[in-house]
Amino acid sequence: MAGVVVSLARLASLLVAVLVLVWSLAFRSTVLLSTSAAAAAAAAANTHFDHLYSILHHILMVVGFILLGGEALLAQRRKSARLFLQGAALWFGLFGIWAKFKGKNGIVANFYSLHSWIGLLSVSLFGAQWLSGFLSLLTRSEGRRSKSFVRPQQWRVFAGLYTYSLAVATAEMGLLEKMTVLQTKRGLPRRSTEATLVNGLGLVLALLCGLVVLAAVTPRHQRNAKNNHRALICPVDHDHPDE
Repeated sequence: MAGVVVSLARLASLLVAVLVLVWSLAFRSTVLLSTSAAAAAAAAANTHFDHLYSILHHILMVVGFILLGGEALLAQRRKSARLFLQGAALWFGLFGIWAKFKGKNGIVANFYSLHSWIGLLSVSLFGAQWLSGFLSLLTRSEGRRSKSFVRPQQWRVFAGLYTYSLAVATAEMGLLEKMTVLQTKRGLPRRSTEATLVNGLGLVLALLCGLVVLAAVTPRHQRNAKNNHRALICPVDHDHPDE
């Protein structure tokens, strides 16, 4: 059962990546918003870079941060692999925030909505989890002495799933915010191809979140995580194939 759910989650991840790339590259109105012809003419020199920064933001946050973060939750058997995936997702998330703030509107203009606030919170929590995992990996040689300093497995699972779900909710809010702007300021039809694609992306993201959470809480997956957690606390002298 766990293997089937993991396979479905990875298939959903691939579909999310394809939809994000198609939306980013095929619909210019999605990532470049101009209020008037005069404003567009005045910003002509910076148009290319603003367009690039806008594309980078949602590609890095969805494909990099959310998809790699979900893959890290599924990689419970190997502590080092999970830590690497978490680190890569964290850097993608930070770079994605930088790309948004690097745009023509700057930091203050982009830090006004619930989407931006929850996004920063999720990245911060993710960074704290990565740091906790990194310190645990460094101190595993201390054996039983480090047991009292390691959080219970249930809390680790809760923190990971909560942060991942928060990141997906942030992406959903970002999609809604973007479509609201496009429909009210750019006159994008509600039944247009772009609107259908974005709504489909939101549905697949919701499906992906459910599959990742389900895979993470299945008994087999939990046993793998628990065994890995015990090996981290109480390593033995012989080699571990999973480490």
